[in-house]
Amino acid sequence: MHPLFSKSLLALALALPLASTLTPGIAHAATHPNDTAAQRWDLTPMYATQAAWDADAKRLEQQLKDLSGCSGQLGQSVQRFRACLDLNADVLKRYYRLGGYAAQKNDEDTGATAGLDLRQRADVLGNRLEEAASFLSPEILKLGKAKVDGYLKQDKSLAIYRQMLTDVLRGASHTLSKDSEELIANFSQATGAAGAVYSTLSNADMPWPKVKLSDGTEVTIDQSAYTKYRAVGNRADRKLVFDAFWGKWKEFERTYGVTFYEQLKKDAALAKVRRFPDSLTQSLFANNLPRTVYDTLVDQANANLPTLHRYFKLRAKMLGVTDMQYFDIYPPLPKSDLKYPIDQSVQYMLASVKPLGDDYVKAMEAGTKARWMDVYPRDKKRSGAYMNGSVYDVHPYLLLNHNDDYESLSTLAHEWGHAMHSVLSAKAQPFITADYPTFTAEIASTTNEVFLLDHMLKVAKTDDERMLYLGSALENLRGTFFRQAMFAEFERTVHAKVDKGDSLTGEALTQIYGDILKRYHGDKEGVVKIDDVYAIEWAYIPHFYNKFYVFQYATSISAGNMFADEILKGTPGAKDRYLDILRAGGSRYPYELVKGAGVDLASPAPYKAIVARMNGIMDQIEGIQAKRK
Repeated sequence: MHPLFSKSLLALALALPLASTLTPGIAHAATHPNDTAAQRWDLTPMYATQAAWDADAKRLEQQLKDLSGCSGQLGQSVQRFRACLDLNADVLKRYYRLGGYAAQKNDEDTGATAGLDLRQRADVLGNRLEEAASFLSPEILKLGKAKVDGYLKQDKSLAIYRQMLTDVLRGASHTLSKDSEELIANFSQATGAAGAVYSTLSNADMPWPKVKLSDGTEVTIDQSAYTKYRAVGNRADRKLVFDAFWGKWKEFERTYGVTFYEQLKKDAALAKVRRFPDSLTQSLFANNLPRTVYDTLVDQANANLPTLHRYFKLRAKMLGVTDMQYFDIYPPLPKSDLKYPIDQSVQYMLASVKPLGDDYVKAMEAGTKARWMDVYPRDKKRSGAYMNGSVYDVHPYLLLNHNDDYESLSTLAHEWGHAMHSVLSAKAQPFITADYPTFTAEIASTTNEVFLLDHMLKVAKTDDERMLYLGSALENLRGTFFRQAMFAEFERTVHAKVDKGDSLTGEALTQIYGDILKRYHGDKEGVVKIDDVYAIEWAYIPHFYNKFYVFQYATSISAGNMFADEILKGTPGAKDRYLDILRAGGSRYPYELVKGAGVDLASPAPYKAIVARMNGIMDQIEGIQAKRK
């Protein structure tokens, strides 16, 4: 997919651009008693009626014909060049509005046929757009750098496309002929079988097991129930849930092995077709990320496993177990009955971001009052949470499933970090550079989580309340830094094997994942014992079907931690340097942008800092425990 068509179409088709904190599958939660119209998003700023959507879709179809008419004409004149780039931008902007609305209508009620139909129609439009725009990169490359630079000098208004054009020219050795690019665009409609099979089997067709818990309750352990019951207080129940859930996945190890191997082969083939040495290099090339970022992350995670093991030992102590097992990872530390209704949660969030300045707080507050959010869970609403910032000339939208607990408050702060990133970027950038990659997106969300923890610790009234916030932050660091780095190491390993032409069965994938899983959790050292059956966990992770994606959660939380610490310390210029990243959108390459603000993610420093933060939180928890002896 060429850089002038780089705004996360796949993400839009499967979830939404800039999505985060997503839970796979469909929610079957009971409707929250406060789920009123006032607590649901208002989609009418995008389209007031279905007829308005239909009319805009027809307009897009006509524009796609006009865009195809630009083929062979970019070199005619600077005026024609500019007109075609403007048309491409307008087509993209219209598509993201159509696609965003369709996805959100589907997500607010996944059981409604109308929303599903809209989403499928939007997917078809996306495929047509990709095909219609496939000539752009090859033709720009044919013009050559000298002519493109000449156009930029002749027409200063073309400056908004400078980054995109630079990206096209940078990819010269990996861009194919017009016919070949069109062929790849056509075949892209037929290369998603692996992910589709995974999704269908995992969410619809898996024959989930039933278990009887210690209180006599019989439960079907599907994905939603697994997430719920893996955290119960009764340890025997946790083991029962783990054994049943992972045992069922193990039964399908061969099928998932075939499915994932097909995905890996597709990624390897595309890398080869585009003349990259391997899949990882191709993936990082899109955002001009140096390989050292990925490798340094994995190296530093491994170098700091003693801190992760310290956490597991602390968790074992707090749970009162002497033989920590993998099924002891998820119970909360500690339990809490404190409630955080949405209005109170919003106030906590607004208070926490005051270090970012009055303008930031006022803009966030205005958004919270303007029905940008769909707040509460209900039957057939999509599970998880995300922010959609793709509709440039409207505003961001947020899907939540707020349950009035602290995790919901933390999720609120996370997603509003994304939303404010989109607000600031859209205000500062033209459409074509307003979008931003995942590499910087998660910095905005994780930075706000640090601000929230700092604020909640200041307002906490008891040590029990402080323990809740510290324990939540500690588990978040484990899951976002160490767990995602572990996933990144697994991805790097299996992609490298297939890139070299090796075969991989489900059994082989389980062995590779199990070795990494046990090393990270200190199985050999007796820190956390992991049954071999649990190593099938690789088959459960949907992110692996979007290659080399998850590592950016770990890099982002590391960068966000450093930025937040400097801002909270009042370091001169720290706030403005951070906000400048948000305002920059996609106008610069993300690694260079973050490095220019003072955080080099190709160096060990940010990863050492996040580990130091984790140790600091454990010091505070142990300090509270010491007072209670």
